[in-house]
Order: sequence, then structure tokens, then C-alpha cells
Amino acid sequence: MLISANGHLSYCTNIHAGESWEAVFKSIETYCIPLKEKVSPNKPFGIGLRLSYQAATELTLDNNLSIFKDWLQNNKMYVFTMNGFPYGNFHDQPVKDKVHFPDWTSDDRLQYTQLLFTILSELLPFGLEGGISTSPLSYKHWYPTEASLIEAKKTATKQLVAVVTQLVNLHESKGTMMHLDIEPEPDGIIENSAEYIAFFEDYLLKEGASLLAATLFCSLPKAKYYIRNHVQLCYDVCHFAIGFEKSEDVLQKMEKHNLKIGKLQISAALKCTASSNTTIQELQKCLRTFDEPTYLHQSVIKTINEELLKFNDLKNGIEAMQREDFKELRTHFHVPIFIEDYQLLQSTQNDIIDVLKKWRQKEFTKHLEIETYTWQVLPAHLQTDLEQSIERELKWVLNRVDHNAKEQMIDAKAL
Repeated sequence: MLISANGHLSYCTNIHAGESWEAVFKSIETYCIPLKEKVSPNKPFGIGLRLSYQAATELTLDNNLSIFKDWLQNNKMYVFTMNGFPYGNFHDQPVKDKVHFPDWTSDDRLQYTQLLFTILSELLPFGLEGGISTSPLSYKHWYPTEASLIEAKKTATKQLVAVVTQLVNLHESKGTMMHLDIEPEPDGIIENSAEYIAFFEDYLLKEGASLLAATLFCSLPKAKYYIRNHVQLCYDVCHFAIGFEKSEDVLQKMEKHNLKIGKLQISAALKCTASSNTTIQELQKCLRTFDEPTYLHQSVIKTINEELLKFNDLKNGIEAMQREDFKELRTHFHVPIFIEDYQLLQSTQNDIIDVLKKWRQKEFTKHLEIETYTWQVLPAHLQTDLEQSIERELKWVLNRVDHNAKEQMIDAKAL
């Protein structure tokens, strides 16, 4: 839904199980119609659409796409952003590192992403900017040597240039502006803002720009301009919080390097802080209720000396809490954004509050998407009605955005 002159908010439909287009559409009908009435009764409701490769393929068959476009129009809904990170099944079975497969070294990932952009170009309302988030190239542990990492980045660069070529052509032929939003994640080839900037400048703006210039028969500066416009950052608040990156630092670095943020994914990580009032064993017991087998829960421990120790899953992070210098653990578990405390544990909700306040001060992206996809694997006492939970998350963000606006008015009057 429109929440400012150019800002759009939704939730990501990757929280709903189902890999076929029939299942996806059923979930949209089931949840989006009542949600619109509750949170956006008087204006169109935006959808953050997630399609697996299977669902995307099925949507293009027969008259499915045309039927869906008519359905959106009749129900006053629209699609402005898509999640192109998970290629295949994302629910009801162990996903773990397979969420990165196929990665950006493969033609399958390229063809899937190009298919999504073809679909989005048809669904996107005229004049509206569209974006698709994608994986951080691959899973870093699949490339254990520096040489293999470099080769993966080179191959991914060529694949990304092919996507930029598609997006430039679509923009020139249809007037549709779209961007691919790379989503840094712990243990991805691109994990944080520094690695994103390094990849952008060392690969995309060098080999990538040269290749694009040759492909489109344009100048090198023009090719760099295209890349900066059509490849952007997906800022997942949970992911950056796990790495203890503050939003102010990320935004300043992105502005300094003249790089754009295509989407803000609003999500919270789970954290656990050492306390004199609680034993490590008690904290570990609470954390173990979140150690489930479906998703990767990469974890980072901060020591009392501010050292960051990384673990590929929560189980290993929990064991490492026995260290004498343990200070805090954060883990990649997308917990509900409207809850701050989980018994002895907390969330990184304050990181969301900080970044939303900065967004109100300077709208650094047009796309905001809530992404809490773990409802089915939360500890039993936290599982509640899904529709009510999505509604609470949307309203929490809307209230926070309004609150930030009021804070700005108060600050302005004080000056």
C-alpha cells in the first residue's frame, strides 16, 4: 500500500506454503482480501509476491497471467516487488543451505530471475518502479578457497549483466523501470555492506560494465549508469543486525559510494545477551526451543572484547556460549517484528525502529516489505492465527512510521 508520496509497504507471500501457482493464488485470495479490508480499506493494497520456479512457469501458461491481472485490478491490489531468492520448495521440509540453490553461477538461476522480471513487467502498474530481491550470489561454504570464490563472483557477474541487459531493454521498450536487489545474508558470498560494495565496485563496475557496454553497444559510463540503476541492495534488517551493522553506517556507506537501495525488508533477528541475573544454561535452554531443522539459523557471537565469531547454524552458536568472554548471540531466525522480548531472549526490534526512523527522514527506497516467514516453525507458545499476525505486523509498521513522522514534527518545532 502507498505510505508516502513514493513509498509502498506490503508483506512477502513467501510465508505461505505452496510451490504451485494454484497454491500461491489460493493463499493470496485467502489472506490478502481480508488484510486489505483491515489495513488498507480505502486504497490499493500492495503485494510482495513470491513465486517458485514452478509457480512462475505455471503463471505464464494459458491465460493465467491475464486472469491474475484482472483479479488484481478488480480487488484493488497490485504487485510492486517480488522475492526471487528461494527457487524451489521453501516450506514443510528441510531447506537449510539449499535455499541458495541454484546459485548465480548457474543458468537455472538466471533463467528463473529473467522469467520473474518478465512476469513483473506485465503485473506492474504503469509508472510504478518494480524490484525483485535475490540471493547473495551463493552460499560461501560451497566455495572453500579464495580462487573458487573469485571464479564464482566472475561467473555471477556475467549472469547479472544478462539480467541488466533484459531490464534495460524492458525499460526502453515498455517504459518499465525495474531493478534486481541483491540480499546480503550471513554465510552468503555477499554477507554485509562492505562485501556488497566491494563486489559492486570490483566486479560489476569493472568486468560487468565492460561486458554490458559491448553487449548494448554503449559507452562505458553509460553501462555503469545502467548497472547502478538496475542492480540495487535489498536491505534485510534482520541480516544486517546479525552482523551487528548499524543502519546509520550502512546508509552512509551506500550514499558515499553512490549505490541505491531497492528494497527494505523489515525483519527481526533473535538475540541473547549475557546477564548477571541469568545463567548461560538458562539462556541456552531458551535458545534451543528455536533450534529447528527447516531453515538456516546462522549465528554470530560478540565477545566482551567486541570480537565477532560466526557459526553456520544455531546449534553451534549455542554450544559456543560456554566461552568465558561471551557477551551476546544473534541468530538468523525471523521472529515476529511486533514482539521485543521472548522470555529470557530478545529480538533486534530496535534495529527496525532505527531504520524506519531514518527512512522517514530520507526515503532511501520506494519498497518496504515485511518478511517474517517462520510462523510455522516458531515454538508452539508463539504460534498464533496467521492472518492476525500479518495484520499486527503491518499495523506495527504503519504505527511506527506515523510515530516517526510525529517525532520529526516535534523536533522541527523544537528547533
